[in-house]
Amino acid sequence: MSTWFRAPRGLRVRLVAAFLLAAAFGALLTAGLTFQQARSAILERTQNSAVADLRAQLDSLAPDLTMPPSGKDLRGLTLQLDRAGGTRAWRSSASYQDGGLVVVSPDAPPVPRRLRDTVQDNGQAAYERTERDGRPWLTVGMPVAYTHDPTRPDSAAKLSGLTVYAAFPLDGDQADIDALVAAARTGAIPSLVLAVVPALFAARSVLRPVRRLRSGAERVAAGKFDTRLDAEGHDELADLTRSFNTMAATLQKDDAELRRMEAGARRFAADVAHELRTPLAAMVAVTEVLDEDAASGALPADTADAVQLISEETHKIARMVEDLMEVSRFDAKAAPLDAEDLDLRAIVSKTIRMRGWADEERIRTDLPAPVPVHADPRRIDVILANLIGNALRHGSPPVTVSTRAEHDKAVVTVTDHGPGIPGDTLPHVFERFYKADAARARSEGSGLGLAIAQENAHLHGGTLTAGNTPEHGAVFTLILPLAAPRKEQR
Repeated sequence: MSTWFRAPRGLRVRLVAAFLLAAAFGALLTAGLTFQQARSAILERTQNSAVADLRAQLDSLAPDLTMPPSGKDLRGLTLQLDRAGGTRAWRSSASYQDGGLVVVSPDAPPVPRRLRDTVQDNGQAAYERTERDGRPWLTVGMPVAYTHDPTRPDSAAKLSGLTVYAAFPLDGDQADIDALVAAARTGAIPSLVLAVVPALFAARSVLRPVRRLRSGAERVAAGKFDTRLDAEGHDELADLTRSFNTMAATLQKDDAELRRMEAGARRFAADVAHELRTPLAAMVAVTEVLDEDAASGALPADTADAVQLISEETHKIARMVEDLMEVSRFDAKAAPLDAEDLDLRAIVSKTIRMRGWADEERIRTDLPAPVPVHADPRRIDVILANLIGNALRHGSPPVTVSTRAEHDKAVVTVTDHGPGIPGDTLPHVFERFYKADAARARSEGSGLGLAIAQENAHLHGGTLTAGNTPEHGAVFTLILPLAAPRKEQR
């Protein structure tokens, strides 16, 4: 298998890469401009020197030339110029009155036609760079003029019609230019390597406050709203750090206020429930006596109906108060857990038997094998009673209660054959005081039963979830940790 190379994508890499690219571009631009200026200076110096040397040679040789010159005279002139070229190794040629070029050296490059036209049209020295067989050449063209008459100061020099051309290779200049290119190339790599050091320092100076901001954001996300960062400097990152501190301070203030309000609400609910508990206990006792009188016929019919209504509402309020007190214990993290080792099947059977459901054909049980758990039997009973009671009230029989052990989990499912839970209701079934049917505001339940059942499951380190079966019935699944196997005593 081939492994794909994945380039680092961190901010440090991007900052260093950007810094190196900027340094490389600056070095390349500087080297290019320097090379262009140096190359132009080298060639211009060579051209001016060649023009001056050729003019000096012509000033020495032209006065001895017979005018008009013959072909022999032109060959003699070019031969003398070739010998006088010295280190330049001139290849000379000459023409008179735009006649043919007279060339002595057999390896002399051809004179560009454009250069000949320029010299003849302007009557001044000109030059042109060409390339032949991969070598650069410079060709200089210069017209020869008659000198003015010494006896006539106002007389001017006139062109004689004689034009001389001298071509020589620019190998030395090309070598100097190549040396410049090599020096620029050789110096560019160390420059880029050295540029890494300031790039790393620059990246570090930028990334250090960014890392502090990330660390601070992680602490705030974890709930540590007292996190503050030191804002150093007056740049954008320092302003961002100050904004972060302001945000953290605001969150801390809001969190404290919310916690205060939440604690006050819990304390209020607990206090109200506690204060109502005693009078409600007395009211329940009184209503039980009145229920006995109504059942025995000692009360008139209308009075008996009123007593029954008062008794039902009193019991309902009493159950709601008990549920509110239980919820307040969960919110305060003060709910006790009296766990013991037991068989989950026994709790299911006891819950069904205690509530008079054992003789109903509407409930079926599937309890094939022992399911050991370490749990609080009272709280497990509350969960099962709530789930089975809801299935009987809102579902359709039969209601099936099954237990099984899966790996290291104990699983209890309560399934009915009703219409199931609507999709928009399913995410909210465990919310406090939530009722799927808003029109059914008055019901037997307090709206806290499933919320308390889920809290009890969490208290055991388990979960309680709701869903629907493929046959559209509702299914509630309670998952608890299995009890650790007991060690055999010797």
